[in-house]
Amino acid sequence: AINQLEMWQASSFDPQTIDRELGWAEGIGFNTMRVYLHSLAYKQDPAGFKGRIDQYLSIADKHKIKTIFVFFDDCWNKIGVIGKQPAPKPGIHNSGWVQDPGDPNYRETENFPALETYVKDVMRHFARDKRILLWDLYNEPGNSGKLDTSLPLLTKVFEWARQVNPDQPLSVGLWRWDFEKLNAFQVLNSDIITYHDYEASEWHKRVLQVLKTHGRPMICTEYMARTNNSTFANTMPMLQKENIGAINWGLVSGKTNTIYAWDKPVKDGAQPELWFHDIFWPDGRPYRIEETDLIKKLNNK
Repeated sequence: AINQLEMWQASSFDPQTIDRELGWAEGIGFNTMRVYLHSLAYKQDPAGFKGRIDQYLSIADKHKIKTIFVFFDDCWNKIGVIGKQPAPKPGIHNSGWVQDPGDPNYRETENFPALETYVKDVMRHFARDKRILLWDLYNEPGNSGKLDTSLPLLTKVFEWARQVNPDQPLSVGLWRWDFEKLNAFQVLNSDIITYHDYEASEWHKRVLQVLKTHGRPMICTEYMARTNNSTFANTMPMLQKENIGAINWGLVSGKTNTIYAWDKPVKDGAQPELWFHDIFWPDGRPYRIEETDLIKKLNNK
């Protein structure tokens, strides 16, 4: 799928591909996937949307994989539209990914009641579901130039989630170290500290040392960008030693085009010299066998 809408809409939901690709993840010992939802897919078909989430969870559970679900997102295209999604633009990272609830919707408070209904309905439905590890309420708040204007919705989504009071912990990941207001709010309201780090391991280590001072369980919910020198080889063993969960971005090279770097498009869509994210070719072959061997070893596979 190119984005969250193509993944979750009834017309394009693809359990066969999900099953196949989660099988590859299970094969290298992964036990958790981070998966994005979308409010427009819910709005179009609330009952069907929840049914497809349940179907996804059943497939993941068969592969012994727990799920972290993400509600809102400040990254990439400002507006999503229900229906057939665009084809990928050659060589462009996440050319079709959409923000949720989008821009300017995220700051228009008249949208909040519908968003509250969405978050609470989905969360209540799955509040006791052991197949879900964690609710990641908002991906990278403040991204796309939004800065502190995302704080009102961030505040609200924590309020709504606390009112539901699910069995699973709540978190919103820290990702930019100069966001003082957002970072303070996220750390103080998260049950588990989650964070993103695409830096080389010596810089990443400084970040995790600071975050450890909060005395909470920790998961790095995004890392691994090969051309940034954030790799499985230099980061995954460090996170294992620190007892921090490690979730890299990208499993299978596909329509999201995340083999290309964020800011380095390849105009003709040719293979980049070095993949940015992702582990497997579309047919399930590992991009680098030494990486999957290391992952298996660290995961006791």
